[in-house]
Amino acid sequence: MTLTTTGSFSDKVNFIWAVADLLRGTFKQSEYGKVIQPLVVLRRLDCVLEPTKPAVLERAKKLAERIDNPDAALKATAGYEFYNTSLFSFETLTNDPGNLAANLRSYIGGYSPSARDVIDKFRFDDTIKRLDQANLLYQVVAKFADLDLHPDSVDNHEMGYIYEELIRRFSEQSNETAGEHFTPREVIRLMVDLLLAEDDKVLSEPGIVKTIFDPACGTGGMLATAQDHLKALNPYAHLEVFGQELNDESYAICRSDMMLKGHNSENIVNGNSFSQDGFPGRTFDYLIANPPFGVAWRQIEKIVKDEASQLGFQGRFGAGLPRINDGSLLFLQHMISKMKTPEEGGSRVAIVFNGSPLFTGGAGSGESEIRRWIIENDWLEAVVALPDQLFYNTGISTYFWIVTNRKNPERKGLIQLVDARNSFVKMRKSLGEKRKEISPEQIKEIVETYGSFTDTDNTDGVKVKILPNESFGFLRINVERPLRLSWGVTTETADEFKTTKTYEQLITKIAEVEPEDAAAAFTQITTALTGKVFDTPDSFEDAFAAETIKAWKGLGWEYTDGEPPAGRNAFATAFECTPAIGKRTISYFGIRNPDAPVVLDRHGNPEPDSDLSDNENVPLPAMSVTYDNDVSDRLESVEYRTTIENYMVTEVLPYVPDAWVDHTKTRVGYEIPLTRHFYTYTPPRPLAEIDAEIKQLETEIQELLGEVTR
Repeated sequence: MTLTTTGSFSDKVNFIWAVADLLRGTFKQSEYGKVIQPLVVLRRLDCVLEPTKPAVLERAKKLAERIDNPDAALKATAGYEFYNTSLFSFETLTNDPGNLAANLRSYIGGYSPSARDVIDKFRFDDTIKRLDQANLLYQVVAKFADLDLHPDSVDNHEMGYIYEELIRRFSEQSNETAGEHFTPREVIRLMVDLLLAEDDKVLSEPGIVKTIFDPACGTGGMLATAQDHLKALNPYAHLEVFGQELNDESYAICRSDMMLKGHNSENIVNGNSFSQDGFPGRTFDYLIANPPFGVAWRQIEKIVKDEASQLGFQGRFGAGLPRINDGSLLFLQHMISKMKTPEEGGSRVAIVFNGSPLFTGGAGSGESEIRRWIIENDWLEAVVALPDQLFYNTGISTYFWIVTNRKNPERKGLIQLVDARNSFVKMRKSLGEKRKEISPEQIKEIVETYGSFTDTDNTDGVKVKILPNESFGFLRINVERPLRLSWGVTTETADEFKTTKTYEQLITKIAEVEPEDAAAAFTQITTALTGKVFDTPDSFEDAFAAETIKAWKGLGWEYTDGEPPAGRNAFATAFECTPAIGKRTISYFGIRNPDAPVVLDRHGNPEPDSDLSDNENVPLPAMSVTYDNDVSDRLESVEYRTTIENYMVTEVLPYVPDAWVDHTKTRVGYEIPLTRHFYTYTPPRPLAEIDAEIKQLETEIQELLGEVTR
């Protein structure tokens, strides 16, 4: 008897999840998915093939005598790109409990190669063995035999929801990250609507054919939603989907879903998109992804770095490499490499990021260089800020990046920032970290506001700012100030110096002459100089040398040259040590003094004070910029130098008139400070109001304490 689970979506999920009750004690909670997921897929495939199964068996019997490879003919008979030639079905498997393990393996072996590849990814054979040894195999298979997953009862859209809800529960049980496998459907709908927002006219053409690729496709939710959107827009359009997924189980679910929908399941590949590009040289009309947030790429570090260094911009990662603990921008570079050229019609990309790719990394860093590459090529169309607590596995804020190499004319040279952080409704019951969702009405408002392409300042709704590309760039300049020093010895600096390597080298040098008195001699010298201040290093060195000679004579030593040396290297000569040791010793006793003369180098130029060195971000000049990996010529240009000089005159020199810019350290940087652009200043409450509130609270506390003590 087949149980007709035709109730609500939650009824179907709960029925499947009830199988977990049978597994307790034999399987860990984290292993439930290894049992339930492949059986859900198998049962779904079984139900889909049921109407044509007799015809397939009959055709297979006839073809076995005539041709060696009946694959194409059997697919045609089944009506899908997969089939099963086993005499067993889920209902008949339970008729022979004693041989169920062998019969189940035979049943799985009867599937066509593409379907078997899906089941193999679940490593289900090991699970069959464990279930059989625990005498649970019959009970579990019988449960699924009673589950109605026929397309007439559960359409593909609802089946997708069932897959995803099960994955979420498995992830919670094993403390894994559900968000690595799928994205909330309303988030996908908004993302797809924004991805296709500029193409409504094109996509409504009869017979239009487009391709879409997701390099981190999970269970295929984004690809499925994109198909649904295009079908609603144009029933006669065709969207060919492609995807790649690292997680074996998610890949298996995605590929089986594509098989059931009649798509070419070979377009879904298994593997790491960075190290095992499943579609080398292939380009697509649309690209979409929700890659894992903040995932390290250490395991494939060598492969990525080798490609970047050997292929440069002929490969995928020529613009730069992000830090090793976050590979988000690697995904975006990978997707950009698969955009069609403008001559071929170009492409559009939508990707979900957390806040890190917006601003992580200073000027010249890998992240900044990747942003510069995208923005200076005029590919970044928009960034959309979403509400927090929107995803199952994290409550952090997230953002859509819309990237394209075929901007509409009115968008060229501009970037649209959309603040949709207030566009949400609270959920009645949270799912993991997900406590908010975006309603259909809010999705419509966001998409329409996006499409209108005008600045808006809707306090309670969607806000928009449209800014030129260069407003996101800056010049990171290094502002130096001169080193001003006096020289002298204090008890503290003398004691501290004795802990340094330079002191060890100095004493070793003295010890070559008089080993027993080396340390005593140095103490005598510094004691004599304590409290005296010198304006120049040469005068301090002369005094140090003179005291050294006195120390020599006081200890009964004879100085061969008769008189103490003077000037540069005087100390080194008196101590009979190298000039380098002498210089380091003299430098150690320099005292920063804002009233002292500027220290000059041997060329007469002021030496910079490292303690006073500072960085400033100077807005880029408004000029036409074409991306070039080498910005040295740009940094030497009149426009850039004038911009820096003007900034110094207005923002720096009025406060520190002796400052200057070290142009050798200037870098071009890019960041997207979306939150700053939408910041609204809220003045603090008046002090009188705060004071009155505190007094009121004090009164209430006293009254409560009075009631307690009665």
